[in-house]
Amino acid sequence: MTAQNAADLPGLPLPVDLANTVERFSRYLTAERGYSAHTSRAYVSDVTDLLRYAVRHGAQGLDDVQLPMLRGWLGTQAGRGMARSTLARRGASARAFLGWATRLSLAVTDPSVRLASPKVPSSLPTVLSVDAASRLLDAARQAALATPPVELVETTPTPHPSPEHPKNLRAWAAAELLYGAGIRVGELVALDIGSIDLVERLVRVMGKGGKERVVPFGLPAVQAVDAWLEQGRPTLVKEASGQALFIGDRGGRWGQRQVRDAIHRLAATAGVSDVAPHALRHSAATHLLAGGSDLRSVQEVLGHTSLATTQRYTHVDSERLRAIYTQAHPRA
Repeated sequence: MTAQNAADLPGLPLPVDLANTVERFSRYLTAERGYSAHTSRAYVSDVTDLLRYAVRHGAQGLDDVQLPMLRGWLGTQAGRGMARSTLARRGASARAFLGWATRLSLAVTDPSVRLASPKVPSSLPTVLSVDAASRLLDAARQAALATPPVELVETTPTPHPSPEHPKNLRAWAAAELLYGAGIRVGELVALDIGSIDLVERLVRVMGKGGKERVVPFGLPAVQAVDAWLEQGRPTLVKEASGQALFIGDRGGRWGQRQVRDAIHRLAATAGVSDVAPHALRHSAATHLLAGGSDLRSVQEVLGHTSLATTQRYTHVDSERLRAIYTQAHPRA
């Protein structure tokens, strides 16, 4: 993002020096912190909004952005009904930006160290039961194998590829990897053909912060990915496809939104609760722990930096056990 782009975002244009600082911060997030483009855009948007607020209230530089101004900025948004989760994220963006600016001596002090953000109630991740996950994956497999690879047109004996066949194979392979390897949807669409080893049943994933990990997966995912590579991908591949493992209908790399649409359709077909792709990752983690895997191993599979993040899934399993106990135990 250039300084001009930062200044041209909707709202009050930033002074050039502040816009240049935002540009440097954006480069820092992507080049040094390894944040994704989506995360970087969110941080830059929050910081730009803060600086516009500060300029409207008389700030001429970063040293004029003090604690009362930060509180006023968040308070104004809270008054407009902004969600607590968004307010918490904006507070985090302000702290990241002002902390970075202070370390680089772009600001004398960091007032955000005393900025309190609203606490966001912790929510348990959406998790499918083992039975529901199996039904979703079975529905994906049945749709992929039931759709014929070719259909005969009455006016000509020449076979024509069925447009639904590669799409169903792609959805099946994606669902099996999301659940079987517990990977994020962003990691899924970033995979190249060389990232996956169907013999060893391993996939090399580039996670958050540019951290690479190798994750195992099971035979169902092997079968699904192999079918996609043999029968589905070749029918969609184009010059622009490159080495992308999953490609879209037009031959480019498959997008995250298209993955979500595919999983929503599979959930509806299987008759299970509507879920996003990330729910398959949550479900995989919970089922691994319920099956006896230790926290550290699941942390490695998921690529969590903090063990505390992985521990959320033990809470999910505890909640399920509590529900079963309450329903079934005679002295519950």
